[in-house]
Amino acid sequence: MGDYWVVFDYGEVISQRTNALPALAECYGVPVAEFTAAYWAERAGYDAGCTDLAYWGAIGDRLGVPVDQRLADRVAALDADGWLRPEAQTVALLDQLGESGAALALLSNAPASFARRVRALPAQAWPRHFRQLLFSGELGMVKPGERIWRELFARLDAAPGNCVFLDDRQENVDAARTAGMRARRWTDASDAHRWLASLGVLPASGSASANRH
Repeated sequence: MGDYWVVFDYGEVISQRTNALPALAECYGVPVAEFTAAYWAERAGYDAGCTDLAYWGAIGDRLGVPVDQRLADRVAALDADGWLRPEAQTVALLDQLGESGAALALLSNAPASFARRVRALPAQAWPRHFRQLLFSGELGMVKPGERIWRELFARLDAAPGNCVFLDDRQENVDAARTAGMRARRWTDASDAHRWLASLGVLPASGSASANRH
């Protein structure tokens, strides 16, 4: 097996895309399209470490809806629920990597409150395979900025050339390569399996779900 840290993104790699936007829009009493625009417009600050109240309040300011701590707590929980839906084929790949003894790390642009939810998942859930769980909201820095890669290498105690990275956003893949990592844009678990096999991290035969049926 190749001697690499395998670093995964989370959203739309391990997880499915959130399905919570309609419920969140209902909490604000606005159309889904209007809410969605505000949700993404303010997201960078949330991922960088602002509080739940600051983020959901900023959305409220855009939409003309007052937000107190009670509402912020409610929508933060709904938001986390929407992202806590793992993709079965990716989980099968993580199982295979875990069984092979691969060193896995997570590097996700996600708020601190979401990080707490992930760490509270049952012991048998997918995070058990990861030696490091790194969330931008706790680190106070986000991908694709330069600082987060230096922090990653320090946390892993690894050289960039000993880390490989999978992310669904091309700008993050490009930044990881600039930082010295081997990186690939995520399309699906089968493609990731083939790439990891080409690096010697996994056996060349089989697929992410080969032993799951």
